[in-house]
Formats: sequence, structure tokens, C-alpha cells
Amino acid sequence: MDMREIRSRARKRFNGACRACALCDGRVCAGEVPGMGGAGSGSAFMANVRAFAGLRLNLRTLYSPLPLRTSCEIWGHTLDFPVMTAPLAGAAGNMGGFAGEEEMAQGLHEGSALAGLLAWSGDGPDPAMFPAGLEAVKKQGGKGIPTIKPRGVEAILAGIRKAEQAGAPAVAVDVDTAAFLGLGGDGCPLSPLGLPDVAALVRATSLPLVLKGIMTPDEASAAASLGVGGIVVSNHGGRVLDSCPGTAEVLPAIVAAVGGRTKVLVDGGIRSGADVLKALALGADAVLIGRPVVLALAGGGPEGVALYFRTLKEELVKAMVLTGTRDLRRVEQRVIYRPDRA
Repeated sequence: MDMREIRSRARKRFNGACRACALCDGRVCAGEVPGMGGAGSGSAFMANVRAFAGLRLNLRTLYSPLPLRTSCEIWGHTLDFPVMTAPLAGAAGNMGGFAGEEEMAQGLHEGSALAGLLAWSGDGPDPAMFPAGLEAVKKQGGKGIPTIKPRGVEAILAGIRKAEQAGAPAVAVDVDTAAFLGLGGDGCPLSPLGLPDVAALVRATSLPLVLKGIMTPDEASAAASLGVGGIVVSNHGGRVLDSCPGTAEVLPAIVAAVGGRTKVLVDGGIRSGADVLKALALGADAVLIGRPVVLALAGGGPEGVALYFRTLKEELVKAMVLTGTRDLRRVEQRVIYRPDRA
């Protein structure tokens, strides 16, 4: 089994919801929400991919070789390399029903664990979505990050308690879905979270509380000041607001605003090991990847997910060697080519 075979199988199982394109860049599926596309014109999805693809790496090979270090620690858990599966839910509505919700969650978590990584579980309008993810986290011995929709403080607190009981190392709220149509269908309407709400949630749990969906330096700085355990620079894969910038475009300013006060992760448009290295060079502590991982699951099951991550790591290690990067915990900014600094 290879990635080409996995893509071919996934294309059939997605039943047209995803075309399993060789380059997942949002052009073919623009506007297909529900589905795998980006909102409106699809420009935010496409901007994510273009922003990372547009960055260039400096080739460096004149240095004394030393052992490479790819592993990192985040929220008390060691990752084989700084990548995790992004929260994914809605197998029926978004992914052509290639699997049941519980089967998808279990497969994503199992495949990620096989690769020495963590998966984030998803949430959505179907009341079965969040519990399906929680069960997957439990089955992996707490190795997963439950993600909760912004349904209001009380509903979020209820989800946090369940994450605690599942033994999760952290819990997340994807605040970027505050107005995502269709996700308030269970009687809990979505809404933005005020800073006092965030502060109350931070105080209410011993788990690191992660806010996924931060796209501006001022909100990143405010969140860090409240003691959140991390933020994810994300526009929800371009699925919530048309015309957003790509995440790689805003990441450096957000990292600078946070100033090391909390973990900064990023998702959206990361399609290769070289892209992972670029994200780390821009200041991210780790990255999340969504669509390519669920494609690997659809085409190859948990073993397909593990194969995808092994392939990604191979690309990342090659990029490390050819840029003089020895340790992914300390990736220098000079890895990125800047014409004004050549």
C-alpha cells in the first residue's frame, strides 16, 4: 500500500464529497460546505495552501553532521515529531459517509498513535459526535485532545469535565466556529467567547485550555494573558469566513505578540514535511493537519494514517538535513529564504 493507492481508494469511498486531489488546495471543492471545501469562494482555504507553498527554504549543506532530534513534548506528552491530527467530525455530512462517526474517530486516534502522535477529537451538531471523540481518546488511554464547540460557558464546562474524566492531557475550544451555520442544531447555539468567559474556563480546570481559531496578534496576546494553555492559529481550514488570510501569513506576528507565554500551534494548508519545517521556523511549537489525514484513513484505515505520517516525517527529516536543522525544538528563522536577507 502506498499513498497513491490510498488516494484512489479514498476517492471512491468519499462518494464525491472529496475528490482526493493530488494537491489538496481547495480549488475543486470551493464553496462546498457542508463538504470538504472552503466557505464562499474558497479563497481562505486556498490562501492557507498558497501561503505555505509560497515560502522558500534556504539550502545549507556545509556543516558538521550531528544526530537529528525530531521529538518534542507538549502538555506532558511526547510526540515523535511536532504534528498532530486536527479535530475532524461530520463523517456523514462532510465526507460522504465513508465511515460512521465513532469508526472515524477511533481510526484517526489509532492511526495517530501508531505514528507516535496525538489526534484531536471533533464536535458538531450531531450529539453523537463529541462522545465519539471522547471514546476514542479513552481507548487510547487518554492520548487525545477533545475539542468543544463554543456553545456557551456552561455547555463548554460540561465538555471539559468529560475531557478530564477521559484522561486527556489538554482540552480545546474551536472558537473559530462561533457562527458556523448548522452547528447549533442541537439546541445549543454557537457564539463568540468573551475574555471573562475564557478566564472563567481557564480557572475551572487543571487541564491546559487551548483556543483554536486565533488569527490576530491582539486576540493571541489577550488569550496568553489569561493563562490559556495554548492557541491554534487557524481559520478552520477556510471553512467559516471567506477572504481570510492564510495562517502562515499571520503566524509570525502572532508568535511575536504571544512572546513565549503559551504554546502556539498552527493549521491550514500544511501539505508536506517541508511545510511543517516552515511552520516551525515561523515560530509554531507544533502543527495540526486535517484533510490529508482523513483521506489517509478513508483509503487505508488506521495503517493508512500511520503511513501518511511516516511519509510526512521522511519529508521533514530530508528538509532538516538540507537546511542544517538539527533539532525541531529550535528551528532557526534563517531556514526561510528572505530576498532582503540573502
